Amino acid sequence: MAGFQDYQSWISRARQFMADEKNEPSGFKVVDRRGFNAEGSRREDSEPETRKPETSAAAEKAPRPSAVEPAVGEPSEADLGGEPSGFETLVSYLSTTTMFQLGLLPGPGGERIPPDMANAHRTIDLLEVLQEKTQGNLNASESRLLDEVLYELRMTFMELQKRQARKG
Repeated sequence: MAGFQDYQSWISRARQFMADEKNEPSGFKVVDRRGFNAEGSRREDSEPETRKPETSAAAEKAPRPSAVEPAVGEPSEADLGGEPSGFETLVSYLSTTTMFQLGLLPGPGGERIPPDMANAHRTIDLLEVLQEKTQGNLNASESRLLDEVLYELRMTFMELQKRQARKG
């Protein structure tokens, strides 16, 4: 049930963020470092990568960490509150991703993120696939969470599409 309450607080914060529609410059600068331009030819100002990653024989023979053990510096399940990742976490992750894609949540520096409607639609579609594939295998709480998350995301998506249509 905590997952649903967290989602409700995210929705209220997202609605508040939408209401604050400010067009402040973020100070964020994007630098294109790709070696090729849109036509596929090499950029004049780029130099081809000539470095190879350095690997030693000792590094290749060293045991690799298993997928179950967290890497050094990563939190373990105990550090995350003792609750293993589950269905609610997956739904929460996908819904938060959709809200970022819809431009409802601020970026890391508090800047406004422009909506990416195509990817938001794809993420909502993923949640719909999840709902379809888990039909009959969820408990009542999980099913209600997924239904309500999908409803809220669909309504928000449609509202933002209407706003964009009015502006454009």
